[in-house]
Amino acid sequence: MDHTTRISRRALCGGMAAAGLLAGFTPGLPLSRAVAQSYPQRNFRVIIPTGQGGGAERLARAFDDAWSKLLNQQFEYTFHPGAAGQIGYELFVKQREADGYNLLFGNMGPEMIMYAVQKPDYRFPEDFVYFSRTDIDDSCIFVRTDSPYKDLKSVVEAAKKNPVNVAVSRIPHPASIGMLALGEATGSTYNLIPYGGGNPTYVAVMNGEADIGALPITGVLSLSSQFRVLGVFNRENIFADITGNAPTVNAAFGTSIPDLYSSRAWAVHAAWADANPEDFALLERTSQEAHASEAFRDAFVKTGAPVESLKYGNRQVCTEYAMAMLDLAKRYEPVLSAQR
Repeated sequence: MDHTTRISRRALCGGMAAAGLLAGFTPGLPLSRAVAQSYPQRNFRVIIPTGQGGGAERLARAFDDAWSKLLNQQFEYTFHPGAAGQIGYELFVKQREADGYNLLFGNMGPEMIMYAVQKPDYRFPEDFVYFSRTDIDDSCIFVRTDSPYKDLKSVVEAAKKNPVNVAVSRIPHPASIGMLALGEATGSTYNLIPYGGGNPTYVAVMNGEADIGALPITGVLSLSSQFRVLGVFNRENIFADITGNAPTVNAAFGTSIPDLYSSRAWAVHAAWADANPEDFALLERTSQEAHASEAFRDAFVKTGAPVESLKYGNRQVCTEYAMAMLDLAKRYEPVLSAQR
């Protein structure tokens, strides 16, 4: 009886291995979980709708250090910048198979503004859903360390006399809206110059091609030896201690500009998520576990960005934020369109 039982177990394991059912076994995971996990069985393909080497790539790779271990699969990235993110989104929605192995890692703030302003022919949230937010990244105004602009008021005073050139990553972006709103509120004028990503925007400010820059703050702080933050577009500067107590724009000028921040998130095709609720739930659960892990935080710290920006959000949080950004974009659409 015992012999029969042992043979049956070997035969069972051999059959499972032949069928590939043990291919997803991860040391340290309960065998029952590994056996039950029929998804995923191959690597994920991720579209990032911005350039290689930017903040999105650094954040995504730090995240998948932890997530890949939970899913026992790797992440393969391609980068498709252009048209403020529209090229990457159209590629994802229209040409990538809705099979749960194709993901998108997007920046919800600027890319929902792009969606509202440029009106591409895909649909949100019908075609794709954001399901795992990684961070909240406040927009800020910054200058190089030897800039003649010492504070926000000196920038505004100069911009009342002559337009000030502002380097931005793209026109449809929360930081760009902030500059336009600041101009409206104070009677100052800004020329927004889109550089197509964070890295070229930093370079433009460093070499003096642009007078000031407006970007999400975490990337700026990772280059704190090169830049000074003059102010943030939020109700509170949570990085006051490492920005020399830079004020909020609203506090400096008595304005009521809404909070303007970026927020990156993982997305998947809505059709696959709706048709495969258990597999989608696995992505949701493991991404939350990855976000809470030390492995992710340790990898993120190595990028030089502050961990205070890491804020998990589920599908509901992501959807509410994305819809709020659509409303904000519609509010400023005439101004954004006039500057393009």
